[in-house]
Amino acid sequence: MERAYRATLLVLYQLTLLVGIVAMPLALVADRLGLGLPVHRAVERLGEKYEQTAT
Repeated sequence: MERAYRATLLVLYQLTLLVGIVAMPLALVADRLGLGLPVHRAVERLGEKYEQTAT
């Protein structure tokens, strides 16, 4: 069960990175308008969770 959880976290982490890369143009426009996209929070949290399961 732990192996499936770890694999799921890895997939979610990779998908979050992909969404962040694809959303980059939108993020640049939003930044010019004074808005922010919180993609970095999701990437950091999923990365931390994955690293916790790896140890």
